[in-house]
Amino acid sequence: MHGLGADANDFRPIIPQLELSSDLPLRFIFPNAPKIPITINNGMIMRAWYDVTGFDRRDQDERGIRQSATWIDEIVTHEVDQGIPPQRIVLAGFSQGGAMTLFAGLRRSELLGGLICLSGYLPLDQELEPLVTEMPKPPIFQAHGTADPIVSYTLGQRSHQWLRDAGCQVEWHEYPMGHQVCLEEIRHIGDWLTTVFS
Repeated sequence: MHGLGADANDFRPIIPQLELSSDLPLRFIFPNAPKIPITINNGMIMRAWYDVTGFDRRDQDERGIRQSATWIDEIVTHEVDQGIPPQRIVLAGFSQGGAMTLFAGLRRSELLGGLICLSGYLPLDQELEPLVTEMPKPPIFQAHGTADPIVSYTLGQRSHQWLRDAGCQVEWHEYPMGHQVCLEEIRHIGDWLTTVFS
């Protein structure tokens, strides 16, 4: 899942850079978020998984987050209906897409193969808390830039600690960068995916 204002083509170019073995039978799906007005951008219409009205926990667009989680659930369910076992499905996302990866992935009743959250955070964590204790917990790859000016490094770390406290197995990586993805991070993702699908 792409970040705010991007689209489904944003991460296609990194697939070769993951350096995954041709023996791994993988297929990538790049969904588009809907185009909606974004409050902090003066109502400008852009692709987003949910509205952003501010940076306080009380400013979270619960309705938008839940709606996008429903769409993501439908994508996963479609794949399962086509014969893909849930344990062979990994959700991944950057920024808002990373937030949706964690929120949608941790709410599913069946165990997924894994979750990848890049430069993101866990939204609506207070609502998820009672659910996560009962749900199966997929392995998580979480990465963040230490100089991220958009989704703060502190927010990423706070989500990481929340996930660890909830009993999730999280592989944490941090890089000296802003709100972006670097080649070292991409290689680490490739290694993690190889482990998950092996």
